[in-house]
Amino acid sequence: MIERNNTMPSVEVPVTGGTSTVNYLVTGSGPGLVLVHGTGANAESNWAPLVEAVSDRFTVVAPDLSGSGATTDPGGPILVPDLVAQVLGAADHAGLADFHLVGHSLGAVVATALAGARPERVRSLVAHAGWVRTDPWMAHQFDLWARMARVDHELVSRMLQVTAMGDDTLRSRSHADFAEATAGFTAMLGASKSGFIRQSEADVEVDITASLPNITAPTLVFSSEGDRIAPPHQQRELARLIPNAELVVVPGGHGLPFENPDLFVATVVEYLDRQTAFTPAP
Repeated sequence: MIERNNTMPSVEVPVTGGTSTVNYLVTGSGPGLVLVHGTGANAESNWAPLVEAVSDRFTVVAPDLSGSGATTDPGGPILVPDLVAQVLGAADHAGLADFHLVGHSLGAVVATALAGARPERVRSLVAHAGWVRTDPWMAHQFDLWARMARVDHELVSRMLQVTAMGDDTLRSRSHADFAEATAGFTAMLGASKSGFIRQSEADVEVDITASLPNITAPTLVFSSEGDRIAPPHQQRELARLIPNAELVVVPGGHGLPFENPDLFVATVVEYLDRQTAFTPAP
């Protein structure tokens, strides 16, 4: 369980169609570090091991995006610019003038779009399993997620067990491992009600091409070589289009933060340590 300094604040943020009340985790001390979760996850489920590893030296802020956790919004389509506004609103409310930024999956898309929209706020960027624009393969997949989730949460959870993890992990899993992971994700989807469906529909519409040339922060594009959901060619394209971006490829699948948290955390922390070694605290 993440220690939250006994608080999980919320802030009202203007979004399309009205106002969103954004729930966010805040803990630790030091330079700002903002974490943006992926589709179907929330701040705690996506980031607990990383928060534990870095909260002794960063002030960590991790919002729940529309469709996740206790965050509420007007209920229309989820749009990337509105998710960017939610992340900025949480950072502002926590008092972060600038910050390091890490995103996974849809959160990597949002973090990258934020870094392009507000480059003066971002001290470094790590984007894991992100993508530039949703191609027909990915759109078909995300639409399938939404259709299956409308029918049976367990069904989509079972499918994700065999698409979100890398080959080595899948080969090593027992019947009990699959059952336990499926039950956990099914419960998460049930708690989010329509949130996973709305986020999956948002995934279909992603195109952040125009944001990428505006990014000035040192950037690590972080790719899992066995990613079946946001395939590695998407991260190669991100790294090509973001000025001076660094690309690192590691073993594993799209769900690396859950599949191999030690490797995920080590890769992110190594990059953050490199950036903070040369970046003075505000």
